[in-house]
Amino acid sequence: MIDWKIAILVPILPALGFFIMLFFGGRMPRKGDWFATGIMGATLALSLSIFVHLFKQNSAYATILESTPWFNAAPGRPFLAGILVDNLSALMIVMISTISFLVHLFSIGYMHGDVRYHRFFTVLQLFTAAMLALVLADNFLTLYVAWEIMGLCSYLLIGHYFDKQSAANASLKAFMTTRIGDVLMFVGILIIFTQTGSFRFENVFSAVAAGTFTGNWQMWAGLLLFGGAMGKSAQFPLHIWLPDAMEGPTPVSALIHAATMVAAGVFLMARSYPMLTPEVFLVMAYVGGFTAIFAATIGIVMDDIKKVLAYSTISQLGYMMLGLGVGGFIFSGYTSGVYHLITHAFFKACLFLGSGSVIHAVHSQSMSQMGGLRRKLPITFATFIIATLALTGLPPFSGFFTKDSIIAGSIQLSGQNSAHILLPIFSVAAAALTSFYMFRLIILTFFGTPRDEAKYAHAHESPWTMALPLMILTALSIWPMGGHHDWFWFRNPVPLRSEVVSRYTPEGSILAVAHDKEQKAVFVETPQESHEHPEAASPRGLITAMKVVPIHEPEEEHAHHLAVIFSLCAFFLGLGGAYLTYSARKISAEAMARRFRPVYVLLLNKYYVDEFFQIAVIRPLMRLCGLAAWLDRWVVDGAVNATGRVTKVLSYIAGQFDRIIVDGAVNGVANSVAGVGRNLSRLQTGRVGNYLVFILAGVVFLGGFMFWMAVK
Repeated sequence: MIDWKIAILVPILPALGFFIMLFFGGRMPRKGDWFATGIMGATLALSLSIFVHLFKQNSAYATILESTPWFNAAPGRPFLAGILVDNLSALMIVMISTISFLVHLFSIGYMHGDVRYHRFFTVLQLFTAAMLALVLADNFLTLYVAWEIMGLCSYLLIGHYFDKQSAANASLKAFMTTRIGDVLMFVGILIIFTQTGSFRFENVFSAVAAGTFTGNWQMWAGLLLFGGAMGKSAQFPLHIWLPDAMEGPTPVSALIHAATMVAAGVFLMARSYPMLTPEVFLVMAYVGGFTAIFAATIGIVMDDIKKVLAYSTISQLGYMMLGLGVGGFIFSGYTSGVYHLITHAFFKACLFLGSGSVIHAVHSQSMSQMGGLRRKLPITFATFIIATLALTGLPPFSGFFTKDSIIAGSIQLSGQNSAHILLPIFSVAAAALTSFYMFRLIILTFFGTPRDEAKYAHAHESPWTMALPLMILTALSIWPMGGHHDWFWFRNPVPLRSEVVSRYTPEGSILAVAHDKEQKAVFVETPQESHEHPEAASPRGLITAMKVVPIHEPEEEHAHHLAVIFSLCAFFLGLGGAYLTYSARKISAEAMARRFRPVYVLLLNKYYVDEFFQIAVIRPLMRLCGLAAWLDRWVVDGAVNATGRVTKVLSYIAGQFDRIIVDGAVNGVANSVAGVGRNLSRLQTGRVGNYLVFILAGVVFLGGFMFWMAVK
């Protein structure tokens, strides 16, 4: 029987691995690389056992929940922290541990001989532990703690080659940019706590369902949480850190900046779904849709193979946000967005590790120095092709089913409200551009003639520790059980407030709610009934205020059919454009660049977003910092220094007064007493005769004095 004690080991194992690697890894055989990889293998086994256990429940509401007091937030109010395992988090821990294990294995070959080999594996362990803790958190506070630890690990791993200035700058840029989102997210969490008195998901969602957390506060809390997600998941305009993050080692790009950490923002919004408002959903949809097409246009002109994949990642993260945003109005949106998060992790990790294999072979990231490598790297080429087909959305590969569903959701929403016509335009155009820049990458890298004979002659296939992860991730990019309303859809329906409140009950047991699989129905809330039924005030009673509505509606079927047509057309349009331009040479890329030079320069300079931030944010901020430094130096320090100088003068005067007057008086008295003592000491001659004379004189004096007194 799987219980919370097994689930808690999932983040604890890599955390324990981190501490062991930190203190003893340098003295282990091979700097502890196989030890760290073994830790991740054990973590993967535990994750799979938990996933299988929940999968066997055959329920959309299978949940393991356990919490324990952590500290007292106030007298008599202990803060509870624990773990929450549902279908979403169970699949997330499998995805994270699988990719982390394969990245560890890949890094054994890729990072061989690195001067900071031991440090690299140590930080990977900490990052994995933090990411697993994040997806298992049952409250916003522990989620935020794990969120910040991941940010630290990202900084360390991007700056792994910190002796190279560009890598040091990239790590600092990533850290500072994501801090903007993190501050927004923290403010959102504080709003949630002040309005509900709790960080726990069950309490927050209960407050929303009960109507005690609503209105502008609820909207702003959701928007601020999305601000944090924008930073971590590289949404426009906080996307600028991700392309520069490619300065880190390629395995880092695969684990953190393609599959896991950048997906944390998407997971945050999915986990917070029951508290989001229509305004938040619309912002998510439009920011995600614009980010998808914005990043895709930049990807078509990049020459660095990792930069192409970086902008592809930004674009696909935009797709996920678009799906979640549309999900606020269309049932399929939420599940398709989360589904794309899972499938994208596998094929994008495969692409990044494949690019690492190419870089390992030719020692260059520039596609203009590659060409013809399919003959030298047959395994890398085959895996890269399959992962590309998954990314560009060709059936039966995984990306087709998830991307098609997101496009269908945007089409269905625009059909209901034509004001949102931009959303399907964004999604379809981004799909076409994705197909174009990915097949451009394939042709420039693996086809044609070598453009650098020396690098081509040196190229060779990667060792098995690098090739095996590529083959496993390729297999995971082929989704034989894919399709609309497959097992994933059944187990991850849109999280309605009432259902979530009931699922996150303190009992923490498996809670099964009836689900008609034959009719593929979903639960939808009926607010009128909720108000009419007083029993709906309790978490359990909320279930009674729901009804089952068939999900197969004509407009959804129509939108799905249109999405299939548009997505396949986009695929072949991008493929054909790349083939005609870079293989058949029917279209001259150079001539097009000259003809549309302003557009080409704009794309090549990434819309000058970095320059805009430099002018509008960084320089004013630096001037503000300079002003603050001037004020600190001349006003604050000036006042302190002036006070110090005045104090010094006063101290000198006081010292002189003390030395001359006070000490003078004391010393004068002392000197007088000493003088008297010296004069009296002359009377001490040591001669008995002198003493008798003094005695006699004294007796005479006393006798005379007494006689005088008597006469008087």
